[in-house]
Amino acid sequence: MTKLGVLDQSPIRDGGSAAQALGETVALAKACESFGYHRYWVAEHHNTTSFAGSAPEILIGKIAGETKHIRVGAGGVMMPHYSPLKVAECFKMLEALYPGRIDLGLGRAPGTDPRTTAALQPGPKAYPIEVFPQQIELLQQFLADDFPPDHPYQGIHAMPLGPTQPEPWILGSSVQGALYAAQFGLPYCHAHFITPEASEQSVDAYRRNFKPSTKLAEPYVALGVNVLAAETAELARHLVKPRNLWVTQLYLGSRGAFISPEQVDAHSFTVAESRMYETIQRRGVTGTGPECADRLRALGARHGSDEFILLTITYGHAERVRSYELIAQAFGVKAV
Repeated sequence: MTKLGVLDQSPIRDGGSAAQALGETVALAKACESFGYHRYWVAEHHNTTSFAGSAPEILIGKIAGETKHIRVGAGGVMMPHYSPLKVAECFKMLEALYPGRIDLGLGRAPGTDPRTTAALQPGPKAYPIEVFPQQIELLQQFLADDFPPDHPYQGIHAMPLGPTQPEPWILGSSVQGALYAAQFGLPYCHAHFITPEASEQSVDAYRRNFKPSTKLAEPYVALGVNVLAAETAELARHLVKPRNLWVTQLYLGSRGAFISPEQVDAHSFTVAESRMYETIQRRGVTGTGPECADRLRALGARHGSDEFILLTITYGHAERVRSYELIAQAFGVKAV
């Protein structure tokens, strides 16, 4: 049976607040656990009025404490901002508190604009994107506590020590990210919701170049897909409008809170917005629960994927919860 997971960006609606968005994230995680979802990831974004999730390591602890068995993790930690030791310590702490339940998704992107990236850096220079593989190697050595005797960091331990480790993943939206996942023998999640045009090529590159590791003997692929299900296809197309317009405006240089579907209907689209909106609309999976499940299965068959990580954004919280419920029902997944 295909596993289902969730990517939650903690969206902030027009007229709402960040605190409200974070409360809805926790509530949605509890609901998705009851629906039978396998894992729940929270995102990292900075300096934005659109998303409330700036510190996934804190939000993960809150969600794990409010749930019982669902895996909880970061989708992902943006490594350019951090030292591998500090990331290892944060996630080993989470693993010590919630053993066997913590995922550590790792990304190369900054998750924000250049000025904010500069403000986030801990010293006069940020980690350049080219050192990502070195960061991953160091992070894994800190997680496993297995530096060779001649390594300069030998004897430095990421605390707390324990019998289990968080499960590392590589997240990517391009072939390069897939190649890093293959190089380190880690599971790979492709952000289909960002670059669907690169998804099959990226997954193929991952499989062809995969090197077995102590963590993973064979390739393991998840697809991060934008999905919205409702009682009718017409209602789903209505409810998805806020996200489609938000993504449209993001690509055209603006961003803000998520407005209601009715506000989208009243929006005066420019020619550029209309063209981009149509493109964004075709990227997502929208419809009834069974329709979404059928399209996801077809997508999974083309990629040979093992799991879906579903991203759903609606203006109303209840509609988002219902979307995840309908898809779980259509796939026949049940809570443990």
